[in-house]
Amino acid sequence: MMRLGTGIGWRPEIADVVERMPGIDWVEAVSENLCPGHLPDSLLRLRRRGVTVVPHGVSLGLGGAERPDAGRLAALAERAGVLGAPLVTEHIAFVRAGGAPAASPLLEAGHLLPVPRTRDALDVLCENVRIAQDALPVPLAVENIAALFSWPDEELTEGQFLYELADRTGVRLLIDVANLHTNHVNRGEDPAEALGELPLEAIAYVHVAGGFERDGVWHDSHAHPVPRPVLDILTDLASRVAPPGVLLERDENFPGGEELAGEVASIRAALAEGRAGGAPGGPDPAEPHRSVPRGAGAGDAVRQRLGRAQHALLAALVAGAPVPEGFDRARLGVQARALAGKRADVVAKVAPELPVILGPRYRPAFLAYARTRPMTGGYRRDALDFAEHVLRAGAGPEGTFRDVRREVREWWRERSGPVPRSARPGARLARATRRVLLRR
Repeated sequence: MMRLGTGIGWRPEIADVVERMPGIDWVEAVSENLCPGHLPDSLLRLRRRGVTVVPHGVSLGLGGAERPDAGRLAALAERAGVLGAPLVTEHIAFVRAGGAPAASPLLEAGHLLPVPRTRDALDVLCENVRIAQDALPVPLAVENIAALFSWPDEELTEGQFLYELADRTGVRLLIDVANLHTNHVNRGEDPAEALGELPLEAIAYVHVAGGFERDGVWHDSHAHPVPRPVLDILTDLASRVAPPGVLLERDENFPGGEELAGEVASIRAALAEGRAGGAPGGPDPAEPHRSVPRGAGAGDAVRQRLGRAQHALLAALVAGAPVPEGFDRARLGVQARALAGKRADVVAKVAPELPVILGPRYRPAFLAYARTRPMTGGYRRDALDFAEHVLRAGAGPEGTFRDVRREVREWWRERSGPVPRSARPGARLARATRRVLLRR
């Protein structure tokens, strides 16, 4: 495994800052935000300077009950080729549920959700990882995610789960020390124990990020400074192994260049402290973890069981369905509100005209809409569906959004064609009458 060094997550909002920042050896870019034929000039300049660029996927859903989508795998492979990347990365998570394995409508989370640490889920994940490895031109590394809640009746710790995954597939690991801290606060899991159970030689690189705590729950925001406990976990990791790369993630609330450079310096200091106090002769991550493949893969019955469980959970989070037995209702409520808030924020970025048109009504209206209307496609589809909801709510003399209905209608028309059909009985009757008359 090549040595990456110290890096930072490349985002369009800080592209100029990243280019000017001294001592940056590599960057990571969200794969789904890149168009292979039209790469941002900033990334092209970094590539010409010899800076390594790693595509980081967020939508593959390797922990879901369905097998990985061939189109998404092809897109990830294409980005790896265009960028000349030494590896690609994704998450140990599910992002959608339903469809064939669950015999139910497909729901989109718009977020990374934890898989249960069970034998069934591990069998499915291992098979999905192997499918992805076969489709990609470079090695794959998968990331542990942060979680606000736990699945009931889990059979493995996080360290055991990751060790078996690496052992059975040979996949590399992207260890997020901020997520270990999140799981410590939210799930009572000891980061040192998790590190002690990992196959350290399988580590491809490490993520470091910030967050905040509210009412005893840690939110992995990627929008706040890296806290001391996260740096302490990085120091502990560096005392056990020299990771090939370490990267600072920041996705929102971007500070100035000096503050970002200070965070990178803190990361380097935490690494140096760990190396100074570490035991000599630890595992070398340049030598890949040797897998011992076993098992015939996940059968349809296993995928169906997992699919039904994930769909029931996701329906509770995004569609107002009852909370499945065994889950912490309060924690799922926190997660549901976080998912709705993220949807509102992302839709506001994808369709910035909507918050302008609706003004202060935008966010409460979207959150009310999101409580019972799950995403069934991407965020652009979500923006159109919300606009359609606003048009329906604005119909009639007492409509909630009557005053802005014309502006929303024009926005909708520009992006989706004709105005969506009214669901009112009178409008449906008029359409049916027109069809009858046309047939005569």
